[in-house]
Amino acid sequence: MEFKSFGLIKPLVKALDKKGFNAPTPIQVKSIPIILKRRDLIGLAQTGTGKTAAFILPLISLLYEKERVGKFRKVKMLVLAPTRELALQIGEEAKFFASFANLKTCVVVGGVPIARQFKDLRKGSDIIIGTPGRIEDHLQKTTIDLSHIDFAVLDEADQMLDIGFLPSIKRILTVTPKGRQTLLFSATMSDQIKDLTKNFMRQPIEVGVSVVSKPIEKIKQKIIMLDRLHKTDVLKKIITDRSGSRVLVFVRTKHGADKIVKNLSKEGLNIDTIHGNKSQNQRQKALLNFKNGSCPALIATDIAARGIDVPGVKLVVNFDLPESPESYVHRIGRTARAGASGDAISFCSSSELKYLRAIEKLIKSNIPAFKSDGTPFKSTNLRASKSLEKNNTKVNNSSKQSKDSKDIKKNSVKYKRKNGAKKRKAKRF
Repeated sequence: MEFKSFGLIKPLVKALDKKGFNAPTPIQVKSIPIILKRRDLIGLAQTGTGKTAAFILPLISLLYEKERVGKFRKVKMLVLAPTRELALQIGEEAKFFASFANLKTCVVVGGVPIARQFKDLRKGSDIIIGTPGRIEDHLQKTTIDLSHIDFAVLDEADQMLDIGFLPSIKRILTVTPKGRQTLLFSATMSDQIKDLTKNFMRQPIEVGVSVVSKPIEKIKQKIIMLDRLHKTDVLKKIITDRSGSRVLVFVRTKHGADKIVKNLSKEGLNIDTIHGNKSQNQRQKALLNFKNGSCPALIATDIAARGIDVPGVKLVVNFDLPESPESYVHRIGRTARAGASGDAISFCSSSELKYLRAIEKLIKSNIPAFKSDGTPFKSTNLRASKSLEKNNTKVNNSSKQSKDSKDIKKNSVKYKRKNGAKKRKAKRF
């Protein structure tokens, strides 16, 4: 199948040829015809499956048919994304295709001076892409008018809800026309998302490809069993051995990301970090350096797990195993994109075995485990580690119970002494 068979406008077909997009992906094949029929849609697909083009192309085609008059255009299309990085990436792709249809786009995210965005918004935009928090900022300041919206898109809806954007999303959609066409894309379908679709969508059609529990087949996965204190040393060796390759490392906390960068920078490694405490300029600079290869290793928190779309990432390292098994699939999905192959290495200490078991249960597969020296970590060793984890938990609980018993006994003795003294004092009087 070719893109022109969908009935997209000619300027877009020309843009697709220029970009080198020949055949549509499965999510595009299923979504584009439904969107062109002006139906609400729920698209279930992993990252890296071409979701952005799946809604950008048909919506631009529909917008192209609408009359655009005056210098200051009214906003007709709103795209909400969970992270700044993802919003900016959607903005880049939307701007490219929109330029062929004489449509204007604007990206509105936090981390940059809001006054600069006032200026861009005053020029008028047909399409606005942004994060829920910053969109609400503009609504409060009346610098964005969403009362003429024809199309609303919620991209990576599950992550937006995980971050806590559900109240913001509801408030934003409430100020848009009820007759709008609404599209929702997500990797998973939670009860919260189901409630959202019931309240804000009109008889949506659901399509799905590549369920979240199935990692991309071309990713070679492995686990390194090690002590938590040795993780930084092993990471240093991996980055050094992969010199010249793009390595993306995921950690659980912002503090942990900064600590790794500080330690490895002292060792002479060119490495940077991207997380929520960084300003937008710092995050964009780190991402740009990672893309152009001047900084081959990037440390990131989960906020960027679905916001980084960098071609040529050869290796993803899970420095900390994620607490959510679905996050594991999203993280390693940063490699092996567009049909390429890639590697995923995950560190696992004894305290993280519960996360490993949850991941293997979700993907329905046992990931090969190795020691830090590269020798296989036998299943008997893994069972011993699990047993050790259980024993440690029992010991900790036992110690806590013992301490609690001692405290109770101690307090009881104090009470008896105090109460006895009161009685003796009462007898004297």
